[in-house]
Amino acid sequence: MNISERLPTPAPEAVVDYGHGEFRVIKPGGFVRCAVTGAPIRLDDLRYWSVEWQEAYASPEAALLRLRRAGRA
Repeated sequence: MNISERLPTPAPEAVVDYGHGEFRVIKPGGFVRCAVTGAPIRLDDLRYWSVEWQEAYASPEAALLRLRRAGRA
């Protein structure tokens, strides 16, 4: 293994304010957790969230599952 093959140092979990069409990082970190699956989501890969519930989702399927559990879909 050489220096370019090292795994990245784990970053702390970020705290994020989810807005309409964008999010704002309140506390820096490398990822947030999916509210449905618990999977880590890199901030660069974050595409799905709820402004109302202020939570992130790893995929559109996870977001739909959350809506179904809340009786909204």
